[in-house]
Amino acid sequence: MRFIIQRDHLVQSVQDVMKAVTSRTTIPILTGIKIVTTEEGVTLTGSDSDVSIESFIPKDDGDKEIVNIKQTGAIVLQAKFFSEMVRKLPSDHVEIEVQNHLQTVIRSGSSEFNLIGLDAEEYPHLPQIEAENVFKIPTDLLKAMIRQTSFAVSTSETRPILTGVNWKVENDELNCIATDSHRLALRKAKIEIETPASYNVVIPGKSLTELSKILVDNNELIDIVITDNQVLFKAKHLLFFSRLLEGNYPDTSRLIPNESKTEIVLQTKEFLHAIDRASLLAREGRNNVVKLSAIDSKMVEISSNTPEVGKVVEEVKSQSIEGEELKISFSAKYMMDALKALEGTEIKISFTGAMRPFIIQPINDESILQLILPVRTY
Repeated sequence: MRFIIQRDHLVQSVQDVMKAVTSRTTIPILTGIKIVTTEEGVTLTGSDSDVSIESFIPKDDGDKEIVNIKQTGAIVLQAKFFSEMVRKLPSDHVEIEVQNHLQTVIRSGSSEFNLIGLDAEEYPHLPQIEAENVFKIPTDLLKAMIRQTSFAVSTSETRPILTGVNWKVENDELNCIATDSHRLALRKAKIEIETPASYNVVIPGKSLTELSKILVDNNELIDIVITDNQVLFKAKHLLFFSRLLEGNYPDTSRLIPNESKTEIVLQTKEFLHAIDRASLLAREGRNNVVKLSAIDSKMVEISSNTPEVGKVVEEVKSQSIEGEELKISFSAKYMMDALKALEGTEIKISFTGAMRPFIIQPINDESILQLILPVRTY
């Protein structure tokens, strides 16, 4: 195998597939990156057996040559050394040649590295997914949906299913739900689906976060294929496989209250900054709790009190307050996470009592919802 490639294209692909490579693996070859050259171009693969990423570098882009392939072949190179090396090479072009006994020479400018490769035949094959039931979604919308839900997954392994995001597909609509049992994030969107199908799967939150980092921010459609135990995201020159979590996701529809006793409309940014300031002292305490009181029809009071540190009180002007009087305590962090995930300048918060979950939504947007459970304070 021998080819000459533009360094920046190689660096980008290596960075992408590195997101799936881990040093903590029981399969030694998975600490490497698999490189395969064909007449069409170069394919790089990284995998930790939960997530696999394949990045393809075409021979040319329009009339510009990216890769000059002298001889096809395949090799697996140690990811840690190879990725560092590629990043630090001096010249814009890199030549990679596999010689006898998997000895691999990497030349660029005046520097030359020798790496001992591994046999590509030993590398586990990626899952074969039949692309029958494909649905499509614009890349920027997918990234937004991941950003607005995956932060709410559980980080504790006591209930592994909650470390994932529940994806439900029904009637041309994708529903994404994440909860760690103290809060919940929900986002809905229309999708393009050729043959009507319904799915109910759980994708690890970590996988979605890594996917979101790799995807380019544009409105090109991305293909999504779901099978029994895998999901495949297919972008222009990228394949991203993730295993699905096993088990049944709890029915969260019962958690979401459908009526409210108090409704408050606030400016998102102003409210977020007020919570941020109130949490400065609360952070010192164990639980980062702030208290919200609806004073009258125009003002909301945000306060926090940490006995050994001090207290803070701040008033925030509200656009409107309807319904019963209210005092409620909640985690400042959860509220700030929720507010950052919402789009729109104004939000509506709907309460059904001091000890019941409450909902935060942008004004006039039913497609996104954040739910938080209050905290008992005595």
